[in-house]
Amino acid sequence: MGTMRNKILITGASSGLGEEMAKRFAAQGKDLALCARRLDRLEALRDELIVANPGVAVAIRALDVTDHDAVGRVFGELHDELGGLDRVIVNAGLGKGAKIGTGRADANLATARTNFVGALSQIEAALEIFRKQKFGHLVLVSSISADRGLPGPKAVYSASKAGVAALGDALATELSRTDIVVTTLLPGFIATDMSAKAGDKSVLTASLDQGVTAMISAIEKEPRRAALPGLKWRGIDAALRFLPNQITDRLV
Repeated sequence: MGTMRNKILITGASSGLGEEMAKRFAAQGKDLALCARRLDRLEALRDELIVANPGVAVAIRALDVTDHDAVGRVFGELHDELGGLDRVIVNAGLGKGAKIGTGRADANLATARTNFVGALSQIEAALEIFRKQKFGHLVLVSSISADRGLPGPKAVYSASKAGVAALGDALATELSRTDIVVTTLLPGFIATDMSAKAGDKSVLTASLDQGVTAMISAIEKEPRRAALPGLKWRGIDAALRFLPNQITDRLV
């Protein structure tokens, strides 16, 4: 750590975790590059951020992260518009899914393409920029579900997030002796529209404020890996990774 990260790109910024992270970073005076599929939501967010935080630059682009060529082009455009990028937060994700083999392969394939292949496209584009400038902070938003495969309609979601976590671990090792830092976040249940649709258990669900506060705190510390928010989810993370299947099968 020790390097100021003043120019931050966030994908999936039109709602949920991405939108709230954008608000928090703008309040800190950071210049932002925001991407999402819904340009109208980004335009409204940009206007809100500029009014609330005079002097902050906010660049926006419509982006479907499953379009590999578009990801590289848009990241390059935003880099040029802001005059650089210090941090890229790979946050865009999809939560839909169905039990495998029940005729809804379309939902599962869409989730896999967005959450893993789309993440890989974003990582490729971000690291191409960081390798050229020889510094940067890559943040991957994975999930606690990466720890242990979830059954039923969440199976592909958890598998896609496990892939993201594995990529983060591999890249953190590869780049450990450089000035490119890789952080993988593993959030538990945080109240967003996507988590509500997924039916996450309300007794374990943190508020959006609590969740994003924990995410911002972890991002600023730039660890290799962080399960959050709070001790509760660090404990669940450890349990899912290290307890035997006979126990964890009851938890998931």
